[in-house]
Amino acid sequence: MSGVPEGDGVGAEDVLGPGYEVRTIPLPDDDEGEVVATLVRRGPSGERPPTGDAVLYLHGFSDYFFQTELADFHTARGSQFFALDLRKYGRSLLPHQTPGYVTDMRDYFAELDEAVRIIREEYGARRVVLNGHSTGGLIGAIWAHWVRDRGLVDAVVLNSPWLDMQGSWLVRTPGTEALDVIGKLKPNAVIRANGTGVYGYSLHRDHHGEWDFDLTWKPLGGFPVRAGWFRAIRRAHRWIHYGLDIRCPVLVMCSTGSRFPRNWHEDALQFDTVLEADQIARWSPKLGRQVTLIRIEHGMHDLVLSAKPVRERVYAETARWLDAYVPVEAAPRVGGRDTVGT
Repeated sequence: MSGVPEGDGVGAEDVLGPGYEVRTIPLPDDDEGEVVATLVRRGPSGERPPTGDAVLYLHGFSDYFFQTELADFHTARGSQFFALDLRKYGRSLLPHQTPGYVTDMRDYFAELDEAVRIIREEYGARRVVLNGHSTGGLIGAIWAHWVRDRGLVDAVVLNSPWLDMQGSWLVRTPGTEALDVIGKLKPNAVIRANGTGVYGYSLHRDHHGEWDFDLTWKPLGGFPVRAGWFRAIRRAHRWIHYGLDIRCPVLVMCSTGSRFPRNWHEDALQFDTVLEADQIARWSPKLGRQVTLIRIEHGMHDLVLSAKPVRERVYAETARWLDAYVPVEAAPRVGGRDTVGT
């Protein structure tokens, strides 16, 4: 299933409906053939005057952008909101592609560079806040480090970023080394067919959650994990552990705890069931020079999909941090009309 719109995709209405527009970003072919990314946009809502700010959201593994409440939060603050469905995910997934598969996390830099160029040059944003979740947080962090001298990003907000493997030292070290060899020799080998589905059950409204999303683009048990992709993830983790040098302010938010039930349990509604929150907290200081860490009690893996009182705290903490580190500036006016978001 592909969400790529007909034609060039510029200005087409998104699957989320009125208020959301989508455009296709063509990318160089890879060994599977044609590759695209997809940029979704929603303009300022009018609750506050438009600003010169934009937010670019990056989803996680086995995921795509559907978090409209997150867009509502940022657009109500006067920002333009953008979300990037990365190559081989969601709206960008083409029939011939292996979902989510790359062998180097730096492959995503091409669509990030182009998305930020579009946001700044074509939509007039003067400042860009990068907002990454889980694997998107890992990708966004290493990209922000790589482009640290180019003035492309002004702040980074990470929602449960994937900064290390969950599990014991034995799993994270010797186990990783063995899989690294497999990933080099047999990159397409499946090392996990799918997950338990517990996290998916905690989210989807047909089970124990309150959210509706496309189960083709976000399967309850996730996509198969392949050795080459896992090898790329662990290489990116090593870059984090050596230490990055993100030069803009960074906010990291994660749950106060994790649980990993094999079968359905109510804990899934109050803990991170995908990553170890303590590992996120441990490695966050390695991201840059100015890092703020906030732990969210009863937070789920995707904090903005947690229970309403929890996500309200997430939004309140995010707003407080943004107001401190990226204070709102009104958009310039030309001829009596706001120039941003029009």
